[in-house]
Amino acid sequence: MSTGTTVTTGKDTQTTDALDFVAPKADELAALFTGRARPPRPSALAASLTFGWRAMLKIKHVPEQLFDVTAFPIMMVLMYTYLFGGALAGSVDEYIQFLLPGILVMSVVMITMYTGVSVNTDIEKGVFDRFRTLPIWRPAPMVGYLLGDVVRYLIASAVMLTVGVIIGYRPDGGMPGILLGVALLLVFSFAFSWIWTMFGLLLRSEKSVMGVSMMVIFPLTFLSNVFVDPKTMPGWLQAFVNNNPVTHLATAVRELMAGNWPGTDIAWTLGWSALFVLVFGWVTMRLYNRK
Repeated sequence: MSTGTTVTTGKDTQTTDALDFVAPKADELAALFTGRARPPRPSALAASLTFGWRAMLKIKHVPEQLFDVTAFPIMMVLMYTYLFGGALAGSVDEYIQFLLPGILVMSVVMITMYTGVSVNTDIEKGVFDRFRTLPIWRPAPMVGYLLGDVVRYLIASAVMLTVGVIIGYRPDGGMPGILLGVALLLVFSFAFSWIWTMFGLLLRSEKSVMGVSMMVIFPLTFLSNVFVDPKTMPGWLQAFVNNNPVTHLATAVRELMAGNWPGTDIAWTLGWSALFVLVFGWVTMRLYNRK
């Protein structure tokens, strides 16, 4: 059906026909939107790597985030080496051989708490509401955070080892020992970070995450064999220190870099890592699904 429309231009009057408007049918609309094949769902690895790349882009846009993996490690190495070297080992050169692997472990483990802060910040901004609507592997956002942080751990390790070599650290294990020690440290740090993702989801502000993280990290790192041999400690303290996961990690990294193979401490470190992933990874995903 058409309707007549009169158009007046100057002295001329014309009548035109307007085209009929016919509403499309439901099946035609469906064919329009479903005519193309749906793109395949991303794999768990692809989704995790994408979120890991997102974490790296955040560092690109806010480069100040790298201060804690550059300036902080340098400060830790120099401060503790020159502060305690003469008193505990007689000289800086002797103490750095014992201290550097331990302070490397301590610094990287302390840096892991910023994962929880990042998670909590995204929750406050409402970003996770969008993540949950995506057709992706559910743990991918969390795994992406941790993969992005692994790069930060690598940077911190490289910075500390470089500074250590400059001031006199000489690992007997050479490059293979260093690579094995750093690899074990990265595995443990990745697993340990699941504790902070849990806190990031559980607590209501990033200040709360930082406060609780400090309460957990400081006893684990300082009550260990990072600075001194536990044999000099009281017996009741040795019981805790010798069973501390950070002690097992520090011993394993120290021995690997020295060219030895500490099978027992490596096994303990890998066991602790598996426990952290199984327990805190499960709790994290439960909180993530219910948040």
